[in-house]
Amino acid sequence: GESSKMSTVEYIGEACKIARDYFRVVGLEIYPTNVKNYKYLQQCGADFITVFQETYDTDIYKTVHPGGNKGIFPYRFNAQERAIMGGIRGVGFAPLLGLTDFRKDVFSTGLHANLLQKKYPHAEIAFSCPRLRPVAGKDDIAVDVVSEKNLVQIICAYRLFMPFANITISSRESRKFRDNVVKIAATKISAGVDVGIGGHTDDTHDKGDEQFIISDNRTVSEIYEMLSEQGMQPVMSDYIYL
Repeated sequence: GESSKMSTVEYIGEACKIARDYFRVVGLEIYPTNVKNYKYLQQCGADFITVFQETYDTDIYKTVHPGGNKGIFPYRFNAQERAIMGGIRGVGFAPLLGLTDFRKDVFSTGLHANLLQKKYPHAEIAFSCPRLRPVAGKDDIAVDVVSEKNLVQIICAYRLFMPFANITISSRESRKFRDNVVKIAATKISAGVDVGIGGHTDDTHDKGDEQFIISDNRTVSEIYEMLSEQGMQPVMSDYIYL
């Protein structure tokens, strides 16, 4: 989450160490931090850092993030570069499509990622394409509607602009959409997702609100089967540590 008080860097580092025993790739989506902390997390086993900029429109950014550390636009904007400087091998980029003119946000995201790819050729670059969905307590938020057609155009634009970047398709999207877009340009697809705080625990007491609505709730094995049936090779890890 965004709380360094509730989830300290040390706490996240210990979680990475545990995860490394069970998973080949460990990715984090946490609050932006400094180079020293990213280096520590890398030493604990973190492979990827994803930071959702939310929007590159600074006026809209101030509106939706009026306070707290997340309200500091420049610090968030430079998080991926600090992660690379800390030894993290891959970084992810994404605006929340729909907060403002999605074309401008996608254009800015592509430029942001491309600049870092040129500066750090060894870094792995990834894009996510989340569309704004209904969220708890935000029914009145203004939305620039992004259609499925728009989303396919966005995914293809990312692929044409940065041929070697990873592109992740969110569980926010429908089963039908995801089954088809993986054949076009997507390289990563989520599965078995729970977006509520504490959602993966057995204890249902005091769980937090869902961050957004999941459309495709298939399990990892079901997604794996879908990819296989379409003649594709499901890959759980494309990186080998020597």
